Amino acid sequence: MTPEAALLRVIHCLDRSRASGFKTKAFVRALDVVRTTDPAELEARSLAKSLTDLDGIGDSTGRVIAESLAGHVPQYLIDLESTTQVTVSERAQPYRDALRGDCHLHSTWSDGGAPIEQMALTAMSLGHEYMVQTDHSARLTIAHGLDEHRLSEQLDQIADVNATLREAGHDFRVLAGMEVDILIDGSLDLSDEMLARLDVVVASVHSKLRMEKQQMTERMLQAIASPHVDILGHCTGRMIGKRPPSDFDADYVFAACTQFGTAVEINCRPERLDPPRELLRLAVDHGCMFTIDTDAHATGQLEWQGLGCDRAAECDVPIDRILNTRSADQLLEWVA
Repeated sequence: MTPEAALLRVIHCLDRSRASGFKTKAFVRALDVVRTTDPAELEARSLAKSLTDLDGIGDSTGRVIAESLAGHVPQYLIDLESTTQVTVSERAQPYRDALRGDCHLHSTWSDGGAPIEQMALTAMSLGHEYMVQTDHSARLTIAHGLDEHRLSEQLDQIADVNATLREAGHDFRVLAGMEVDILIDGSLDLSDEMLARLDVVVASVHSKLRMEKQQMTERMLQAIASPHVDILGHCTGRMIGKRPPSDFDADYVFAACTQFGTAVEINCRPERLDPPRELLRLAVDHGCMFTIDTDAHATGQLEWQGLGCDRAAECDVPIDRILNTRSADQLLEWVA
């Protein structure tokens, strides 16, 4: 295991465990140092025990580098691998086994921590057949959302990534998507022309979350009715322990999802787990379709799908109504 590979895996494990940002950033910084330092210098410094003299290398990161250079799997990584696993309940395992892709994830194009290629390779290692690249739209400036020019550039990169994967013999596809903001009036933060170029569109509310109930309901209904919207993302916008759910008429919203063929996302992020149980059961009763999505912003977070599977099993979501248990072609046929 090279120092780069060891540090990447440490970062992956820290991300899936929801470790502090400070700790993860320390290993990201060390990774940058390793990538920009001559390997011969790293070897020499490891032998001289002077790795920590390099700016950006501390005691923990230095030990990981030194142990990997010595031909060992670093003990720090061994400990992380054993303590950060995302477990899936026995009841939820059939859901996890049935999933073939992830329809909501982010990359360094917006506020994610890994490039598209790295997210794709990780998704492949988890047994997925596809992923939908859904970075934020432009209105979410805090997340460095994509305007139409940058989205066009990303679509070109996605095509290049898919070509590279095919040439390497991988049967994996990156589908083009976006998490589009639902604006205050219910319109979408992207032109119809650009929306039509995407394979899958996730629409989410990110602003004015405390809007009055009737206004929020009307806002969501307009987006759900759009022929371009395929998935309603994290419908309540809640952050557990930090932000309460938005107030809207769930009966109207879920009835509209069924009427207009818009799936309800089961968001797997531990701080979201959205919809809450009572709303998820209501969506089941309304006959909604679903996706179980990680909303991952780093490779390790792609392993959070098990959390959504637990919630789906607990609320008796029919597996045959979960869109990402279908192949990429079947998914594209449904959203068309």
